[in-house]
Amino acid sequence: MRPIRLCLPATSANLGPGFDAVGLAIGLWLTIDAEVRAEDGGAPLTIEATGRNADRCARTANNMIFETYRDVLGQAGKDVPPLHLRIANEIPLAMGCGSSAAALLAGVMLANHFGGLGWDTQACLEEACRREGHPDNVAACVLGYMTVSAVSEGSVVSATCGYGLGWKLFLALPEVSLATERARAMLPGEYSRADAVANVQRTALLVAAFALGRGDLLRVAMQDRLHQPYRMAACPLLQRLLPLAGEGGVLGVALSGAGPGVLVVAAADAAADEIAARIHGAAGDPGLEIVETRVCSGASQEVSGEGA
Repeated sequence: MRPIRLCLPATSANLGPGFDAVGLAIGLWLTIDAEVRAEDGGAPLTIEATGRNADRCARTANNMIFETYRDVLGQAGKDVPPLHLRIANEIPLAMGCGSSAAALLAGVMLANHFGGLGWDTQACLEEACRREGHPDNVAACVLGYMTVSAVSEGSVVSATCGYGLGWKLFLALPEVSLATERARAMLPGEYSRADAVANVQRTALLVAAFALGRGDLLRVAMQDRLHQPYRMAACPLLQRLLPLAGEGGVLGVALSGAGPGVLVVAAADAAADEIAARIHGAAGDPGLEIVETRVCSGASQEVSGEGA
């Protein structure tokens, strides 16, 4: 079985009002070079990891990529070849940047390749979405750019827009992480009609903004009443940065996924150092990590020796 290289982007879900429906692929990458190890009775998984959180990425126990790979193959009735992975990671972990979606999708894609499952892109997307529990991050990771998704009769229906946007993206990353399970537990079981209508209106504006390149819409389009207000206590950085929206080249601000990271969208001609300085000033934390990035394409794979 030929080695394979996977490149999977980080993703920012929701973008404010698009709860569990909207995702944005952002140019921070999880790159995995995978090959089958010899069946010598050794460990089923070995990892070399570099980049962000390399120590955590190198852990073989309860490794999400490998556990997904093994489970998919087991459910398909296939043998599970031992793997060696070389991982180069740029995606912040437990910051609302889609690290779990990238890991789940990687596991599915590895199983598809080394197990000879013959799944197409849609089948891989749906399997990863089923495991994630919602389609927003996974669909954006697979398809890239700004992706909107819905689950209908067990299938994921997705559409993508936002190609060629020059907007600058800034991720403001606090020191303390937040588990998605905890962030979801903060949400109420029911919402008022007024809050639901407000989010429907803003989600419609959000899609139009990305489809048409209308940055002027984002200040309103990225507002939310379904999840961000309930997560403020665990994500205090959001409350400090929200007032930046619509001023000085900042187009919109929202929690990145379940947080605690915050996504700041700026105009293409905005000066990056000035935007970073404004984020630091509003946060009141000159040591806050800020990562500048961009909207990007979706996951790709390259099989060693193909086309040779």
